[in-house]
Amino acid sequence: MISNERHSLSSIIGDDLLRNAKLPLLLTVLVLVSAIAVVLSSHRTRLLTAEREQLILEREALEIEWRNLILEENALADHSRIERLANEKLQMQHVAPEQEQIVIQK
Repeated sequence: MISNERHSLSSIIGDDLLRNAKLPLLLTVLVLVSAIAVVLSSHRTRLLTAEREQLILEREALEIEWRNLILEENALADHSRIERLANEKLQMQHVAPEQEQIVIQK
């Protein structure tokens, strides 16, 4: 019997895959899903690495600022210490600006 029915090639391939090749089709789908997962994972890793580098740079900047603040505090504390020693040991007093002008004019 000769049949004049025409079937498209894609429907024949699809029917053959669903009937005879279920395991290879399932494995193909699993490989594709796995490949997409690897790509997404590596992309996420690159984003996290870039974020980590940015945070490290920010931490270093904050550490530098912290060291500068400690140096500034120490420098200001030295002036306070010197002023305190001058008051206590040498009985020196801080001159107000109006008294300073009087002293200069005399």
